[in-house]
Amino acid sequence: MDDYNKNEKTFQNIVLENREKLSLTGIKDVFSFDDQIIIIETELGLLTIKGSNLKINKLSIDTSDFIVDGKIDSLIYSNSNISNKKESSLFSKIFK
Repeated sequence: MDDYNKNEKTFQNIVLENREKLSLTGIKDVFSFDDQIIIIETELGLLTIKGSNLKINKLSIDTSDFIVDGKIDSLIYSNSNISNKKESSLFSKIFK
């Protein structure tokens, strides 16, 4: 079992509508984004979203909700341990 599932229940919902709108819950942090790639930390690991004309429409820290519009080509999870990279995250930059 990976580090994200040990001794705690994690929940995440992913809804992809017509490959044009992606809604996620369980978002912890946003590490980088542009119109072709978005990298986020979720409850279940690092998630890379690839596509074109990607735009973050909603990002809520309180509810951990995240909505992306654009052409979604792929969603890729990895179990990389990214806790040491917090200083470079979007949330960290905003709330310094």
